[in-house]
Amino acid sequence: MKIGIAVFPGSNCDRDVHHVLNKVVGIQADFIWHTKDRISGYDAMVIPGGFAFGDRLRAGIIAAHSPIVQEVKRMAKDGMPVLGICNGFQILVESGLLPGALMMNDSLRFVCRWTKVKVENNRTPFTGQFAKRQVFDIPVAHGEGRYVADSAILKELRKKNQVVLQYSNDDPNGSTDLIAAICNEQGNVMGMMPHPERASESLLSATGANDAITVFRSLASYLEKEQKAVA
Repeated sequence: MKIGIAVFPGSNCDRDVHHVLNKVVGIQADFIWHTKDRISGYDAMVIPGGFAFGDRLRAGIIAAHSPIVQEVKRMAKDGMPVLGICNGFQILVESGLLPGALMMNDSLRFVCRWTKVKVENNRTPFTGQFAKRQVFDIPVAHGEGRYVADSAILKELRKKNQVVLQYSNDDPNGSTDLIAAICNEQGNVMGMMPHPERASESLLSATGANDAITVFRSLASYLEKEQKAVA
């Protein structure tokens, strides 16, 4: 199994994701520069957090038109798992792979702290190892993390089980319906504002919790099952 990590000018969580996948979970993960317009030999893609292209114009909008994202769109259409974290979530929305928009936090301030999220959908490649409605600790760090969807989009998200994570007893940014993560209709593309790579080792948490690593372990388990099914 091999996972690609998209890297843009301004990415700053790429090395954290690389460390967790290679050293903690034990899956080979490679950096892939944003100019790459043809990708092969990978089983999943992660678009990490940061400030791609300095968030000029609007967070994620320039990166959404980069060569690698056009390739990620092709891979997503073929059913490959694609995970966008924070800035990666913004890029997935701006590229049209996920619905809705990500706006400035309602406080108009950058928010960087721990919160709790609840698993609403445990049938994606990224949440399959969680229990339904499991609550776990995870940090957020964003200025434009308020997920916004109109009533029609929200109705479709609910109808098709696309709301994956919700903030639990907390509201760090004013997101519609406390949404912290959504997936596409097929479930293979997920965007999340919280950072699982910053909560995958107990030494990173004041409480010692590292349940967020289940996002990456779920992906590993999913890919392993897919490989066995093909063999």
